[in-house]
Amino acid sequence: MKDPVTTITGITYDRESIERWLFTSENTTCPVTKQSLPKDSDLTPNHTLRRLIQAWCTENASHGVDRTPTPKPCLDKAYVLKLIKNISHHKLQIEALTQMEVLAAENERNRKCMVDAGLPKALLVFIVSCFENGQVSGIQEALSILRLIKIPRSESRVFLCENGKIIESLTWVLGCKMDNYATVKSHAVSVLRILLEDASSSVLKRLKPEFFERIVGVLREKITQQVFELIELELGSPERRTTELNLGVLFHLCCCAEGRAQFLSHGGSIAVVAKRILRVSPEVNDRAILILSLICKFSGTSMVIQEMVDVKAVPKLCMLLQADCAPYLKDKAREILRSHFVDEWKNFPCIFSSLSSKCDLRISR
Repeated sequence: MKDPVTTITGITYDRESIERWLFTSENTTCPVTKQSLPKDSDLTPNHTLRRLIQAWCTENASHGVDRTPTPKPCLDKAYVLKLIKNISHHKLQIEALTQMEVLAAENERNRKCMVDAGLPKALLVFIVSCFENGQVSGIQEALSILRLIKIPRSESRVFLCENGKIIESLTWVLGCKMDNYATVKSHAVSVLRILLEDASSSVLKRLKPEFFERIVGVLREKITQQVFELIELELGSPERRTTELNLGVLFHLCCCAEGRAQFLSHGGSIAVVAKRILRVSPEVNDRAILILSLICKFSGTSMVIQEMVDVKAVPKLCMLLQADCAPYLKDKAREILRSHFVDEWKNFPCIFSSLSSKCDLRISR
């Protein structure tokens, strides 16, 4: 424990842990006694236990134990209201937003205090003001705070009814060029998701084509980033479980055209997937074959088919037919081989020989 507090049920917990239990997990009972423990119930600092903990840390400092610092005073509503007021002053707003971002990142207690003081609405109003004035400074901090404190659903519904410009404002943010634009866009999408989760049909009907275009643009950027990161990670020969997860995500990304295009744009994509077949686990065999199946079916250009020969993906498919693996995987492998055997792979004598001897392919023109 770093900051022991005693609940109204008489049990002492670490403040951060019990606040997370109450505020984040939506629990209203004491974990030990199972008695009712309302969210607004008092948490009394246990000074005696904290002093004992600090004394023990001091005695064991020679063993590498750090002394637990004295907890900071609780954030009060008055101070948050003062910071909210400063947001409306151009010279003070960046400093105020920076302070609030630091406080919101510290603990759940601060985040709850900020929500109770009406900070979510104040930040949404600030973003609308930035949109109307063409101002980008402060947007990153405001969105970061909103992501941390999370907008209550009841407030999001009311705000959407009172100020219809917030969706337009966040759509504008998605198209802005600014520092850390990837992070800003990610936070903006998170806020949009919360606002639109319980939006009325009338609000959804008012969404403009520009909104969908910007959202699609962000998703494409995310797909590009994810595909490249996963392939680069896989090229480093990670552990079995990591490979299973990597190929699982790659399979889902390859289910869309944009994902397949980004997959193929990486020079080592087909090679690394083919290399994993029959070398890691049955789960990896499954994902690798399904990825190659999607690529051959929807993106099987002559260049891609040639690459599959060059990186020895085709012989791997033939080897899988002789291995002890699930019948449905063998069927998938046959399907891949049949799809291009007549037109492309028949021109390669070594592959033709391999297919003829190892694969039971019945091909009819």
